Amino acid sequence: MKQNKEPKRYDFTRKPKKPSPLWMWIANHFAIDPRLKGRPLTINKINMEGIKPPYLLLATHASMLDFPVMYKAVAPYGANNVVAIDAIRDVGDWLMRQLGCICKRKFVKDLHLIKNMKYSIETLGDIVCVYPEARYSFDGTTSFLPDSLGKSGKLMKVPVVVLRMYGPFISAPQWNKVEQHLPLRADLVCVANAEEVKTLSAAELNARIHKELQRDEYAWQKEEGIRNTYEKRAEGLHHILYQCPHCKKEFEMYTKGTKIWCNACKKVWEMSELGELHAEEGETEFSHIPDWMAWERKNVREEVESGKYRFEDDVTVHTLPNAKRFYDQGMGKLVQTVEGTHLTCTAYGKPVDLFWEGTELESVHVEFDYPFRKDKYKKNIFGDCIDISVHDDSYWLHPVSNRTQLSKFSFATEEIFRLAQERVKKEHSAKQN
Repeated sequence: MKQNKEPKRYDFTRKPKKPSPLWMWIANHFAIDPRLKGRPLTINKINMEGIKPPYLLLATHASMLDFPVMYKAVAPYGANNVVAIDAIRDVGDWLMRQLGCICKRKFVKDLHLIKNMKYSIETLGDIVCVYPEARYSFDGTTSFLPDSLGKSGKLMKVPVVVLRMYGPFISAPQWNKVEQHLPLRADLVCVANAEEVKTLSAAELNARIHKELQRDEYAWQKEEGIRNTYEKRAEGLHHILYQCPHCKKEFEMYTKGTKIWCNACKKVWEMSELGELHAEEGETEFSHIPDWMAWERKNVREEVESGKYRFEDDVTVHTLPNAKRFYDQGMGKLVQTVEGTHLTCTAYGKPVDLFWEGTELESVHVEFDYPFRKDKYKKNIFGDCIDISVHDDSYWLHPVSNRTQLSKFSFATEEIFRLAQERVKKEHSAKQN
């Protein structure tokens, strides 16, 4: 049923709380420890001598296993964890605030978030944990990282630490969320102490952060000889490997069990227990899954640069104005070209016409088969969807006819942003000359 009444929006001005010792004890014993049971976790602390809260923690993001790993890595301390509003909604706002969480919307510039982070550091004296990729990695490598991380680090005026995790992705990739019990590793690395944060330029600090956030979980899996024996480990892989490298056809890839194949040319690949791909016949174009995705991104970049790229589809629309529930808004239309991204729909009984220019949308949050726990969220079954936010609302959009195009949409958003940024820099340089 469509919602016509304007709901109350989430109040992002509320100050975060220091993590409650009682609720953290409960979370550790009834959520974190059980989640990690049967998953050997190795924590490596690098350059962390003398580093204590408060500090800024920047963590990689791959699956729901990131959160228990993060809490174990920073123990015995807690953290004010920056969490997306949909995750706040999943657990409950009251409980998440008791755990010290700070709510935000993905890929929206938010002054209140900066204020709440500074409050957590300066007044509460806590660790503030941010996941700068802002969405789960599709292929176990580092996703889009903003160039503002160095500026954010200098603004906080405390040590900057990176938490680089291995294992959360290969245990539960977003396109196959059945969690496997595989080894986990966490590298807690201080990239700049408080004095270095003062003396380094924002660009220098940004470069250090970006370097330490790089990882490749499939390469790590192969190096460590970690075998994933799950008999359906390839299912869902077609969400990210949507273009056939043999015949070049898009959106004709399918998966079942340990196989991925192209329905157009019938070529088949097998996914090994070490996460590698092998063609059943002929050449194996890409044995390393991230290489296949990099090839797809290159193709999207060429489409964007040539001006030929276009996405258009009808979408079902749900909004998330607060952390209580989604609101059904019926149908809308989503169009994306090299000029930007355009959404038209109706929300709360009023027409909505939103346009994000190329420079305004860095990336988008994509969910495959959302929500995974369909028994828990029977009223909101979206399937594959895109989440695009404005300051006071989030639009969850499910394309109704374009099959497995969301990875390409995500690539295109980032490439459109990159191209738009390059144009702005060229125009600025031309004016100065």
